[in-house]
Amino acid sequence: MSKLTKNQKTVLAKYDHNKVYTLAEACALLKDITYTKFDASVEISANLGVDPRKANQMIRGVVSLPHGTGKVTRVLALCTPDKVAEAEAAGADYVGLDEYIEKIKGGWTDIDVIVCTPSVMAKVGALGRILGPRGLMPNPKTGTVTMEIGNAVKDVKAGKIDFKVDKTGIVHAAIGKVSFTPEQILENATEFLNAVAKLKPQTLKGTYMKSAAMCTTMSPGIKVDLKAFLNRAEK
Repeated sequence: MSKLTKNQKTVLAKYDHNKVYTLAEACALLKDITYTKFDASVEISANLGVDPRKANQMIRGVVSLPHGTGKVTRVLALCTPDKVAEAEAAGADYVGLDEYIEKIKGGWTDIDVIVCTPSVMAKVGALGRILGPRGLMPNPKTGTVTMEIGNAVKDVKAGKIDFKVDKTGIVHAAIGKVSFTPEQILENATEFLNAVAKLKPQTLKGTYMKSAAMCTTMSPGIKVDLKAFLNRAEK
């Protein structure tokens, strides 16, 4: 068995992996048990009692985090010439159409989000095999296929993220950085969990949100008292 490092011993002294913490406690504790030399990401996950194989239980949504994600989001706007100025003014990192379609076909995917107008979806759709597995395919449900392309770019830059339940029933998202204050992390986490809670399928029987946990890039996971959070949210 490998010896524990000094930092690992410090973490164990502050953290009980068997304890279930309130959301506020978890958000504060994350900062105390993270010792990375870089600004680690804060992540949250929720285990849902859904069957993603059923179309009416495929949980997917978007949420605008009050304090953003803390990371620089590289946005590509695929649009016709009449929308170029709007996208550029909104802060898109790359704007164009055919030249970027060809770059992506050649393997370029050095971006985080793609937004486009409905009129170019025929061309974008042909990139499905490349963009789909990377989670880059624009989708009207997430607001990334729209005529209001300037607003879409601004929303993404301001901290709008999309989330989707995976095949095991878990929904996960990065919601900030360790450099955020505990209050900022708490507000972002609350916004995310509320967004997931609102998507409960009407036909679902049994418990929808079973459990939740938070961690940073290299910290242990902290169990969150989801029942207390949901009871408080309903009041």
